[in-house]
Amino acid sequence: MIYDLAIIGGGPAGVAAGVYAARKRLKTVFITKDWESQSTVSTGIENWIGTPKISGAELGKNLEAHLRAYAGEYVKIQTGEICKEITKDEAGKAGKAGTLFKIESSKGVYEVRTILIASGSSRRKLDVPGADKFEHKGVTYCASCDGPLFADMDVAVIGGGNAAFESVAQLSAYCKSVTLLNRSEKFRADEVTVDAVSKIKNVKIIKNAVPTEVKGDKFVSGISYTNAKTGNETELSVSGIFVEIGSIPATEYAKDVVERTADGHIVTNPRDQKTKTPGIWSAGDCTDGLYHQNNIAAGDGVKALEDIYLSLHAR
Repeated sequence: MIYDLAIIGGGPAGVAAGVYAARKRLKTVFITKDWESQSTVSTGIENWIGTPKISGAELGKNLEAHLRAYAGEYVKIQTGEICKEITKDEAGKAGKAGTLFKIESSKGVYEVRTILIASGSSRRKLDVPGADKFEHKGVTYCASCDGPLFADMDVAVIGGGNAAFESVAQLSAYCKSVTLLNRSEKFRADEVTVDAVSKIKNVKIIKNAVPTEVKGDKFVSGISYTNAKTGNETELSVSGIFVEIGSIPATEYAKDVVERTADGHIVTNPRDQKTKTPGIWSAGDCTDGLYHQNNIAAGDGVKALEDIYLSLHAR
């Protein structure tokens, strides 16, 4: 059987596209390892539009339930599967219909006309003693999800890119103080962003600060860091530590069919989520989009699906 579409990934981007695919009656195979996006580890998400507060686990269950309610005869849901490789056939079975793709997963092989890659990414973890022990107990990887839980507290943000500075700006609105720890002299963030955040009154920026240990008892009480120039060690008292040191996109299986950035994010056109490979779209955290959040991922998934539908019906 040849499917109209394969959707890879069970997070907000993939599920949103899956619901629309079902409503538009596209013969779709939906491939996902599970329904656990990055946010499923959050105890309280307060920025999922339409829901004042929801746990990450509940969000994952709701996404699955929504897709299953609409799947019907059009969307075949394949859970517990990992995509291993994508190959394309420019001629052969594709014929006049255009490019045909073959997806090899851990449990089977699927032939499809179009693909939406929405397999997300995983946060790069802080690799110091205590970081694993205090994850969800003060150490968090999502300021937009967990930030409000630390209102009126002193917190630290680890990182030096745009995501780190954006988290600092967000946290400064309700935290008592926010200290940014950057392990080098230079920041990866845009200069205009650095300048703007540096002017916020309750924000402190420390350069050359290399984290060495997360301290605490039942919950985080502080973080130790070493000055990369002097070697001096300092302990900073904080109740929360927000880690923003990059993410690892789950796109290795697609490396031979799409263009990716140096760190593995899929290059897309933000207007329609197309990749540079005809027949393949991508949405969510696995893309090179400027902002990565649940609501944005869902919107990108819908945008991609609308374009996929038009592409299929233009043939």
